Amino acid sequence: MKIGIFDSGLGGLSVLNEAIKKLPNEQFLYYADRQNVPYGLKSKEQILSYTTHAFKFMQEKDVKAVVVACNTATSAAINELREEFAIPIIGMEPAVKKAADIFKNSRTIVIATPVTVKGKKLKDLIARFDNKSLIDLVALPKLVEFAENEEFYSQRVRAYLKNELLKFDLANYSSLVLGCTHFNYFKDTLREILPPNIKFIDGNEGTVNKLKYELERVNLLEDSTQEIEYYYSDSKVDSQVELDRIYRYLKRLDRMILID
Repeated sequence: MKIGIFDSGLGGLSVLNEAIKKLPNEQFLYYADRQNVPYGLKSKEQILSYTTHAFKFMQEKDVKAVVVACNTATSAAINELREEFAIPIIGMEPAVKKAADIFKNSRTIVIATPVTVKGKKLKDLIARFDNKSLIDLVALPKLVEFAENEEFYSQRVRAYLKNELLKFDLANYSSLVLGCTHFNYFKDTLREILPPNIKFIDGNEGTVNKLKYELERVNLLEDSTQEIEYYYSDSKVDSQVELDRIYRYLKRLDRMILID
């Protein structure tokens, strides 16, 4: 049986990249809903419709668990998905707790999509761990589009990030939470803009650790040859051009891991 990794697009490859390292004997199905990407400006009802359709498709492909490797979809639809589908479903949320644990009384910027920034799930999360109002939220919807177009380090990207982030007195911050899986591709560009006192935090490792724990708990870990199937919405990716594109994203993620 396969582990499903779901995202609106190719951002969730950052979670897959973590999972294939920590779970080398599992089979994976990566589902990118590229027909409907980006989710960050869609309504909750639209996102729930898209994710429900994707989950039914993955269920037909015999997945044993699904990681919703999309903060936006987690925020908008995770509760309804767990009610409808009787398999382990692991969601993503901005690593606010991790930032609070590591940096204690320091300021943090969370960058995410508009749906995540406005959503109740993130507001509730911040209320639990930020009783001193040390967390600022920034919606960066264009980064998803840049990522889907393999535009990571252009002048347009740098200008966009500078315009949004240099509004803050960055000397007063200790961390920047990557609250969308698409944003992991931009760590080198962000590092160029941000001062060295700001460290990156994301939820990928914690999400994969939770996946492993849930599989162990229900005795669903396997010892097989690792295989990965890729789907763009309901269409299997067989084109070598597109497979090469996915491999370029994965290689970039390996480089981004080295950037703090």
